[in-house]
Amino acid sequence: MRWAFGAASWHTSGMTTLRTRLQDDLTAAIRARDELRSATLRLTLTAIQKEAVAGETARELSDAEVEKIIAREAKKRREAAEAFAGGGRPEQAERERAEGEVLAEYLPKPLTDEELDALVAEAVAEARAGGAEGPKAMGAVMKIVNPKVAGRAEGGRVAAAVKRRLAG
Repeated sequence: MRWAFGAASWHTSGMTTLRTRLQDDLTAAIRARDELRSATLRLTLTAIQKEAVAGETARELSDAEVEKIIAREAKKRREAAEAFAGGGRPEQAERERAEGEVLAEYLPKPLTDEELDALVAEAVAEARAGGAEGPKAMGAVMKIVNPKVAGRAEGGRVAAAVKRRLAG
């Protein structure tokens, strides 16, 4: 790692493309005086940097790891928006929603209910072919479907779809 003078962050020579895109977009947002976007991207890049230096040694994060961090940050925004809306603070809830929308631009397109149901149906068939039945099938199906879904649907939504498919 080396310090890039004139920049406000650490730069590495083999930086991931998604992280580079975030940093380039942050620079553009600052130049455009887009406070919402720049604040959101700053917080996200800070979370990515914290993850990169966590543990024994600093390491380079893959795009998949960066995507997981962005997804985690987006989920925090959604939950905060719900909490603010429930607590009677609509302006703050709207700000959190707007930040979540900025982060959504960097995530893969979420699965539709139909796409998720199709993936779950395949996984259920595969698990049953492997001999999984009853309540034990849930774990087997989740093991099969989770890698296919990978960040395009929340775990709770996937689990609910699996339960529906196993019940019906």
